[in-house]
Amino acid sequence: MADERTIFQKIGDVVVDFAPGIATVLAATGIGAPIAGAVGAVGALSRAFGLGSAAKPEDVLTAISVDPEIRLKAQIADNDFKAEMGRQELEATKAQLADVQSARRRQVESEEASGRRDTNLYVLAWTIIGGFFGLMAILLFVKIPEDSTGVIFMLFGSLSAAFGGVVSYFFGSSKGSADKSMELANIASKK
Repeated sequence: MADERTIFQKIGDVVVDFAPGIATVLAATGIGAPIAGAVGAVGALSRAFGLGSAAKPEDVLTAISVDPEIRLKAQIADNDFKAEMGRQELEATKAQLADVQSARRRQVESEEASGRRDTNLYVLAWTIIGGFFGLMAILLFVKIPEDSTGVIFMLFGSLSAAFGGVVSYFFGSSKGSADKSMELANIASKK
């Protein structure tokens, strides 16, 4: 496994001036970056060099050293790689927004059907907010024994994520859309 990472890093060193996005992923392989990113980056280079997507990293390194048009091909590969990363990020964002919108739609439909608010939702939200600020106060003002800090920080991380979810749900980017949906539902019920 170390040899593969070494070859990835060598390829990154060669293309750093021409394909900085790919070089960054390849240079970080082995020191925290997942190897899947490096495989994708080498795949982008191998396709740009006409080697196909199944080429080995050694073949890509050889092609880099003998091809006089390396700069142009590496820039093309870097642009393709960045575009693919952007598409993947966009798809993840779309999925997250659809999930939030679906949750809001469920809440609106539930409130319309029952004629009352879901108190469990608000109790849970306030519990998370209170827990987050309470634990933050404890971390700031109370001396915690060294052997307990790992568990406390793990709890704080979980509460931070939940706090972010609560804030995103009630005040996020699609909150205005949820408010409009609620207002339209109220107007429709008055007719």
